[in-house]
Amino acid sequence: MRGLDPRGSRDPAVPVVSPAGDRGKGERGSSGQPSSRLAVPRDTADLHQELCLYTLGNLIVESEAVRSKLLPQGIVPALAACIQSPHQTVLEALGYALSQLLQAKEAPEKIIPSVLGSTLPQHMLQLLQPGPKLNPGVAVEFAWCLHYIICSQVNNALLITHGALSTLGLLLLDLAGAVQRSEDAGLELLVCPVLRCLSNLLTEPAVDAVGGQMELRDERIVASLFILLQFFLQKQPSLLPEGLWLLNNLTANSPSFCTSLLSLDLIEPLLQLLPVSNVVSVLVLTVLCNVAEKGPAYCWHLWPGPLLSSLLDTLAFSDTEVVGQTLELLQLLFLYRPETAQAFLQQSGLQALKRHEEEAQLQDRVHALQQTALHG
Repeated sequence: MRGLDPRGSRDPAVPVVSPAGDRGKGERGSSGQPSSRLAVPRDTADLHQELCLYTLGNLIVESEAVRSKLLPQGIVPALAACIQSPHQTVLEALGYALSQLLQAKEAPEKIIPSVLGSTLPQHMLQLLQPGPKLNPGVAVEFAWCLHYIICSQVNNALLITHGALSTLGLLLLDLAGAVQRSEDAGLELLVCPVLRCLSNLLTEPAVDAVGGQMELRDERIVASLFILLQFFLQKQPSLLPEGLWLLNNLTANSPSFCTSLLSLDLIEPLLQLLPVSNVVSVLVLTVLCNVAEKGPAYCWHLWPGPLLSSLLDTLAFSDTEVVGQTLELLQLLFLYRPETAQAFLQQSGLQALKRHEEEAQLQDRVHALQQTALHG
């Protein structure tokens, strides 16, 4: 079951796809309408091209009629020519114009196939390569462009064969390194689309077909993700779900990433995120379910430890999704590590379950867990 925005999915085996529309149609101003981008005049040779691209982007936002005329006149080949410019200001303006084009309602049918058939994707990925030549402003624009293309699901296999996973994975490592060096000014502008691109690409069947998971099968990815999660916790809590969606998709079908979580002792840092919000709690619990469902050897590492007391705390939540995901994780623990059930009973687990016995969405699972705890 794959689709856009299944944020409430409780199935730990189902990779979560981040929503396409959170950035909005264009950039939102305080009025809620798409805001036009004004270029700051510069005394450079590329000024006219830059101004034309920003003007084009603003026209694209405002008028479907303009977009319908631009396509037959060769807008995509023209943009593909511009992306080879050596001027960073031109590239940033190009990224802005292209991002507006890719957000058009007709983009999946009429625009994105042409973009994918051009040289734009390869050049976009080159501009996202980490290193001294990476320009933050340019990277932000093209990371969002890539996000819109991926969310269209027109041909993500093509992006994967072009090395999108490895490029984005290396960029994620670079962003985590920037946090460690305290070079994090404006980091969230780039890290958000990068996380979404990776999360959504990992749901593609082509990932397994072309060995795409192997491109990310590196403990450094998990370690870097936790560096970013700690950064979000301190500076930008609203981005925590973005990182956790990626962690869920990494661990959903991959024992190796689950092993990385355990070998790097990251379960306790993950549990520390539970109080942040209900959305964060559900995602944390889903990741833990991904680990637990891999079997007894994995559950052996989950308990003893702080997990059980944390789950007793989440059973006190009023949010149905949080409690439901807690019940699922407890069921897996009781199945693969029966000693956990005895500890649960000793810590007044049955009393914690009683408060949910009358909730229609939970009562069957509560009853099943009670029976498992008492009778195995």
